[in-house]
Amino acid sequence: MPVRSLPVAQNWDCGGCALCCRSYHVPVSVEERKRIEGQGWETDPDLKGVPFFAGEGSWLGGTEYRLNHRPDGACVFLGPDNRCRIHAKFGSAAKPLACRVYPFLLVPAGDHWRLGLRFACPAAAESSGKPLADHLSEVREYASLLEADSPVVIGAPPTPLGRGQLAPWADVLRIVTVVSKALADPADPLERRWRKVLGLIGLCRGLKFDGGGDAKKAVTGGRLSELLHVLGQAVDEETPRAAAEVPRPGWAGRVVFRQVAAVYTRKDHGAEKGTAQRGPVGRVLAAMSFARGKGRIPRVNALIPDVAFTAAEQTAGPLPEEADALLTRYYRLKVESLQFCGPTNFDLSFWDGLESLAMTFPAVMWLSRVLVAGGHPREEAVRRAVRVVDDNFGFNKLLGMGRQKFALRLLANRGELARLVAWYGR
Repeated sequence: MPVRSLPVAQNWDCGGCALCCRSYHVPVSVEERKRIEGQGWETDPDLKGVPFFAGEGSWLGGTEYRLNHRPDGACVFLGPDNRCRIHAKFGSAAKPLACRVYPFLLVPAGDHWRLGLRFACPAAAESSGKPLADHLSEVREYASLLEADSPVVIGAPPTPLGRGQLAPWADVLRIVTVVSKALADPADPLERRWRKVLGLIGLCRGLKFDGGGDAKKAVTGGRLSELLHVLGQAVDEETPRAAAEVPRPGWAGRVVFRQVAAVYTRKDHGAEKGTAQRGPVGRVLAAMSFARGKGRIPRVNALIPDVAFTAAEQTAGPLPEEADALLTRYYRLKVESLQFCGPTNFDLSFWDGLESLAMTFPAVMWLSRVLVAGGHPREEAVRRAVRVVDDNFGFNKLLGMGRQKFALRLLANRGELARLVAWYGR
């Protein structure tokens, strides 16, 4: 299938920071393991006696393997020059596919792939390097490998919009375009753009796009575009202009949000591993602290400074221009690449996935306030917060648990999600 570049100005080139080589457990297939074992690394003095792989039992039985890490968290194949030994000696194609693809994201969309990017990578967050379109040739190679490994992605049906709401790919992408444009509208601050998107989701959840089985009444194609335009105008009129006009989140909403924020900010391994959640007791104590929201914030991530929860509740003011541009790029890429619903985000429906993406906004704003309180300039604090939150979005298995999905629906149904967006966007 072809790979389509997205209409978002975004650049990337590897900056050689090797943070990914120190942060992630890289899975390897049987073929990849045999290929690496045949590269003769046992004769390398730096790797003599070092296990190349770590294995653990899977729920299906048998053993799944990943690249091993040294005690300091670095991949065993990361050299002292911060370069991958496999890449340096045999070229990129000799590495595991997971290493080669990162930080790109390829999401199947019927007859093509949507190209996204993980902002957990510092170079992606900084938009440094060549335009994404210049990487299409290498990304097409990765896409062909993914298709060969999992042919079911070809022609896969679209994710349902909501319960009982099915729409063809063309209509799903029409909605994606409308949401992306809404998030790019410079006439509003980003927090209001998100509140308008949440209002649109609320109106669309009750619609029957298939006309209740009557093809003549189906809302599709041009009719769908017209309906979305009318709904967008209604939402614009009904959404409060200023964040200060939106009621403060309720007590229950704040408690649930802090628990979600704890998940989005935690780091359990790698260079930025937190110190507050070591062992079961440490994790329980950290969770209790987040639930109370009092005292010092547990260091569930090494980047969190020694500050109190009150630091995150102070008004921050308008986003700096550079931070606004970063967040706008980030959210448009997530929406346009479809990396917010379906298999890429714990099989959430389209509307639920959009709401989960909206939840990352108050999480980013919360963490950026914490980092500013610790002495970071605001633009840098926002960039670091985006990296931390995106590291978990769609990948932290805790976010895919039924409890977290229920919490998200609870916040959205009670209007707390929009209040949180406004409160932390002040």
